[in-house]
Amino acid sequence: MGEWLSIILLIFVGLVLIYVEMLFVPGTTIVGLIGLALCGVGIYLTYENHGNAIGNWVLAGTSVVSLSSLIYSFRTKSWQKFSLKTINTGKFNEDYFAGLEVEMTGVATSDLKPIGKGEFNNKTYEVRSRGEFIPSGSPIKIAKVSGNKITVELLTSN
Repeated sequence: MGEWLSIILLIFVGLVLIYVEMLFVPGTTIVGLIGLALCGVGIYLTYENHGNAIGNWVLAGTSVVSLSSLIYSFRTKSWQKFSLKTINTGKFNEDYFAGLEVEMTGVATSDLKPIGKGEFNNKTYEVRSRGEFIPSGSPIKIAKVSGNKITVELLTSN
């Protein structure tokens, strides 16, 4: 009786771990692999201790139980109880680039090779030159603002 109890527990815990992998920790794989290994050990022990005929029945039963519970859960849409239904429409740093305009002047706070940091209105931004090197501390002006990309050029004194 103890052999059957251990076999049933191995297979049951294995199936539970496989479903836990699919529901709660998808993508980690380790929980599902442990569950698959436990099912495999339970089926192997059945073949080892009770012969091929009983082993085949346990293998078929395990397959039928796992497939039928998977099909049942998809048909009853029980997976949707665990799924996220809200949509995040917020934006991060939505007004971060507000107030920046073409021809605005500032200072390069790091070397631009061609990407670096520049300061405009006491706020630091990641900026890029048009390919040229601009040393730190140089006066710069905004040549183009496109989305979150700020293109600058060296401010030349005339």
